Amino acid sequence: MKKILVIEDNDEVRENIAEILELANYKVVTAENGKVGTSTALKELPDLIICDIMMPVLDGYGVLHLLNQHTETYGIPFIFLTAKSEKSDFRKGMELGADDYITKPFDGIELLKAVEIRLTKADSVKKHLTVNNSDEVHSFIQNVKSTVNISLTSDEREMYDYKKKQMIYAEGQRPKAVYYIKSGKVKIYKTNEDGKELITGILAAGDFAGYIYTLENIKYTESAQVLEDAEIMVIPKDDFLTLVSADAQVAKQFIKLVTHNVLEREQSLLSLAYNTLRKKVAYQIIVLLDKFRDNSGKKEIRLSRENLAQAAGIATESLIRTLSDFKAEKLIDIQGGVVIVLNEEKLRSLPY
Repeated sequence: MKKILVIEDNDEVRENIAEILELANYKVVTAENGKVGTSTALKELPDLIICDIMMPVLDGYGVLHLLNQHTETYGIPFIFLTAKSEKSDFRKGMELGADDYITKPFDGIELLKAVEIRLTKADSVKKHLTVNNSDEVHSFIQNVKSTVNISLTSDEREMYDYKKKQMIYAEGQRPKAVYYIKSGKVKIYKTNEDGKELITGILAAGDFAGYIYTLENIKYTESAQVLEDAEIMVIPKDDFLTLVSADAQVAKQFIKLVTHNVLEREQSLLSLAYNTLRKKVAYQIIVLLDKFRDNSGKKEIRLSRENLAQAAGIATESLIRTLSDFKAEKLIDIQGGVVIVLNEEKLRSLPY
């Protein structure tokens, strides 16, 4: 059963919408203003949100803006409910990422049709944009290729095999393509004047690399190197730009696909800046565990101590000491160089 959140300050309107949706077999949760609605959305994680624009405490624009800052609520279909019909209102909402509008007064059929359309489209996007499933992302690219009529791939150059330690691109180079990782692992890193590396991201199956530099048409400010043998699709720059500019819906889908990478890197930078040594290591272990977790349920991280230290932004010796402490506390085990997480919950919530 799909869950819908209704945020509306008018009691009568809110109850009316809830009744119509419940009769159509939707589960409905409600909120009486934008502030309550935002916290409810983060707690309930609904499949769709219907939100009034003009509300006390926090208006609908503010709700959408705040929810777009959170990974778990970014991309939830969002329908504005408004008594206004001026073009400026529609434009502002669309710029913030709204999916649709319903103008008051409305009838039940109009409401249900809008909800059904947005939920159907959202299911379609989820089907093609599951970031941890490379086959589904590949299906998305093939679907876009046929829809937008551009040649992203060909039989001759669909996939390339990259060997361990092979460079994909380097700082200072001009972008020529966007890279999609079908299998294997890739590290993104920066090098300081002393030649010391800082890993800013580790990519796995389903991730894209180099797209920001292609979109901005600027030189790479970091390098990409293969950590373990990888299969990578190379999407030429011109094809990629055509992909994201030919259709607004396609562009929006791609943005949703890669947003988790941007938010993850922001969190990593905050961890480097403010966390204690123990929390830096714990944070990086959890990030890698979430990224490389497989269907077998194993909680293993296969990464060299040097690379793990660079990802955490600490010295290798400090990493080794901290891992030893974690092992003594039975948070992890270490077997043959593989870090095995024993107490994931405690690692996630270390107090210091």
